[in-house]
Amino acid sequence: MAGIFAVLYGVAAYGAFFFTILYAIGFAANLVVPKSIDVGGGGGPLVESLAINVLLLGLFAIQHSVMAREGFKRVWTRVIPKSVERSTYVLIASLVLLLVFWQWRPITTPVWTVTNPAGVAILHIVFWFGWALLFASSFMISHFELFGLTQVIARLRRKELPAPRFHTPMLYRHVRHPLYLGFLLAFWSAPSMTVGHLVFALGCTGYILIAIQFEERDLIRLFGDQYRRYREQVGMLLPLPGRRFTEREDAR
Repeated sequence: MAGIFAVLYGVAAYGAFFFTILYAIGFAANLVVPKSIDVGGGGGPLVESLAINVLLLGLFAIQHSVMAREGFKRVWTRVIPKSVERSTYVLIASLVLLLVFWQWRPITTPVWTVTNPAGVAILHIVFWFGWALLFASSFMISHFELFGLTQVIARLRRKELPAPRFHTPMLYRHVRHPLYLGFLLAFWSAPSMTVGHLVFALGCTGYILIAIQFEERDLIRLFGDQYRRYREQVGMLLPLPGRRFTEREDAR
């Protein structure tokens, strides 16, 4: 029975993530959703709006980073079953991000506006390419494990998950963090960049650059010299000219 509850919980957490990521697309693009980065809400004084937006981004960054660290996980899994740890992380991250969307204060002062039709079209293409890259990257490394479903299904089937194995599928041979690159492309590809959108893009970029340092520190602890060699040979967010990592190369 506990396994069934774990699966139901994991599916609910995944559903929350899926709704949140779809809302995030509409939020960043000012499409469909009732409250977006530039639309909805009362605005308010500039300083107040900036402070609220920065605090919201900071709250998400702290939650997202702290709960991802191994030290926190060791303590946290004394409270909740290990099988639902990832689903709980995904659920809380989704709820915090929805809070960001709900309480976001649009600041619509323009920073730049692209009016050339070709330029607008290119930025729209890059925007959608960024989201496609994000989803594709997650499936390259195990989408359902990343978002907690693999763990709860293993719990239901009473199976132990295999130990983490270092591998570099497809795009990961050229860029260490293509998933984060997808976010950056999506957040910065705005034909009409407002102050509010710029704050969001800058805040997310800063968080991503910091989060990568913590994440790679954990990966070095887990995989040791394998990851060190990988980091030396493959660019963090952009491919290095003429460089491509292969696992056979690492085996030497």
